[in-house]
Amino acid sequence: MTRTRIKICGLTRAADVAAAVALGADAVGFVRYRGSPRCVEVEQLALLLREVPAFVTPVLLFVNAAEDEIRAALDVAPNAFLQFHGDETEPECARFERPYLRAVRMSKGVDLLDCAAVFASAVALLADAPAEGYGGGGKAFDWSRLPPPEARHKPLVLAGGLNADNVGAAIRAVRPYAVDVASGVEERPGVKSAEKLKRFFAAVRAADAGTNP
Repeated sequence: MTRTRIKICGLTRAADVAAAVALGADAVGFVRYRGSPRCVEVEQLALLLREVPAFVTPVLLFVNAAEDEIRAALDVAPNAFLQFHGDETEPECARFERPYLRAVRMSKGVDLLDCAAVFASAVALLADAPAEGYGGGGKAFDWSRLPPPEARHKPLVLAGGLNADNVGAAIRAVRPYAVDVASGVEERPGVKSAEKLKRFFAAVRAADAGTNP
């Protein structure tokens, strides 16, 4: 049976982490990029991680961060995955010897399969909509630009403007390994909505039920 994994990103409050975990989140994301309104400092990160139980994966998001900054966060979250959204090269991503996701902004001319070859050490690629600056812009992109499941060599995490109203269509069209959402389940940047979280999880589960015979 196919099951789409769910990552809730941009968490800043312990209550929101607990709510995402209770609903069945597979991964919870914490932004360590100071250009984002969802950025959490290392001290806050340590408190938020208290709400993350075993078998739920914390993911630390960075954009062109210094090596010592990343290692300081890993000292607090030694079991975390890393997620890179900047201009990091493959060796720069791989040097921490931690599983990592490489974000790919699906700008015109970008080929996800080429990116998979370049970032061969990544555990997954995260396809996001192009946006000014770094990080997600909360907008969807043309999903037909993604290669079909049979052509992919790495798990695909789909991001970019997802919410309860469109995630079902996204799953049916793309068949991603996981979906990643931040703004689509928020009241305002960094503050999640309990109701939107519930609706998002329900929509993913309904789509999975429809794609399984």
